Amino acid sequence: MIASPAFSGKSYAVYGLARSGLATVEALLASGASVMAWDEKEEARAALAPPLQGRGWGGACPPGALDMTSSTPNPSPEGEGLRLADPLSTSLYGYSGIVVSPGVPVNRHPIARRSREAKVPLIGDIELFAQARPSLPAHKVVGITGTNGKSTTTALLHHILKTAGIPTTMGGNIGLPILAQDPLPEGGVYVLELSSYQIDLTHSLDCDVAVLLNVSPDHLDRYDGMDDYAASKARLFAMQSTRHAAVIAAEDDYTRAVAGQVAGRRVLVSSAQVKDQSRWPSLQGPHNAQNVAAAAAAARELGVGDAAVARGLETYPGLPHRMERVAEKEDVLFVNDSKATNPTSAAPALAAYPAVHWILGGLAKSDDLDPCEPYLGHVRAAYTIGEAGPMFARLLRPKVPVTECERLERAVGAAAAAARAGEVVLLSPACASFDQFRDYEARGEAFRAAVEAL
Repeated sequence: MIASPAFSGKSYAVYGLARSGLATVEALLASGASVMAWDEKEEARAALAPPLQGRGWGGACPPGALDMTSSTPNPSPEGEGLRLADPLSTSLYGYSGIVVSPGVPVNRHPIARRSREAKVPLIGDIELFAQARPSLPAHKVVGITGTNGKSTTTALLHHILKTAGIPTTMGGNIGLPILAQDPLPEGGVYVLELSSYQIDLTHSLDCDVAVLLNVSPDHLDRYDGMDDYAASKARLFAMQSTRHAAVIAAEDDYTRAVAGQVAGRRVLVSSAQVKDQSRWPSLQGPHNAQNVAAAAAAARELGVGDAAVARGLETYPGLPHRMERVAEKEDVLFVNDSKATNPTSAAPALAAYPAVHWILGGLAKSDDLDPCEPYLGHVRAAYTIGEAGPMFARLLRPKVPVTECERLERAVGAAAAAARAGEVVLLSPACASFDQFRDYEARGEAFRAAVEAL
């Protein structure tokens, strides 16, 4: 794990005990900090003990540990460094930060008001990583943001660096929480996928290379409109030193505006710079041209030569649940694009295949499919599922044949029965998954299981 003397002797509240929260608690305790931890869910609080046996309570909750009222900065049993208490109703005097999960909606959650009242900063695990950096072996950090393509670009750059023999790891919004990972040796590169939520909770991350891919409507329940959302992305560059590189795909109004605000060195890239994708089987479609352009530019800023970049592009295996080729049955290709959780993210998969049986639906983030409209000529038929199924069926029925299936396995069966040789059965839902599945990964695995059962 990443532990740092920067946290020794300080007190932190950790609010939210999912993967990143648990990793944060453990890293802070290992650093000599005192931690007040809390989650609204009892089962999440119960999960705190087993990973932390030998630290704090050693897996048991001692009498008095659930003290909700004490006013001392770090009351903990027998001087130990960990206690369970709700920071919404416990004194925060003397605390250095409230570390919250990116999933906490800070625009409307009372923890934000509590932070202001107590004059204790609201931060995330990426900010703790930023504060720990001076104690780590000499390294570089790449931060990658954008509405769509972040995961692919992060994983692609990580693969290129590994192929070039550079010590590297990836984290943030992908893979293991960054604080749970072992520090890299000298010369290593941390590649971080950063959502707008994570950037909102970060104040001092000076990326050696910061990357912005695109900005389109998403997460607007957390922001006061698109300008506010774009401003969140732009903060990644405001934190940069002017000597560091800003790689920006200036292909929409918002990314062009952000590029105009950058005070340091700008490296502008575009999809048009990528002429031939035929050598990269896992990087098909126009959206991946942008991902390739950004990842290659970032790699070159880190000193990777053109030959190593080309080798990395050719050998990149792709990401699970992102245009993932699941199977081919009777010359019909089945593609899992479950990570496409909004229409803008689904559109590139439709663009990539000329004859598609499209499975879509779930928990809608918008009431239209406008970004997909240019590619409906590729859609042989649509199969709707989930809460948004009836709405999407109404939108699509005047343009393509539609079957309302409600359940994913039913949609897979109907699409497989209708598809002909050379066509593609594509799960690209254009929706969040939470109406029927735990997350997009569970939805993708359900698709795989349904295909295997055919």
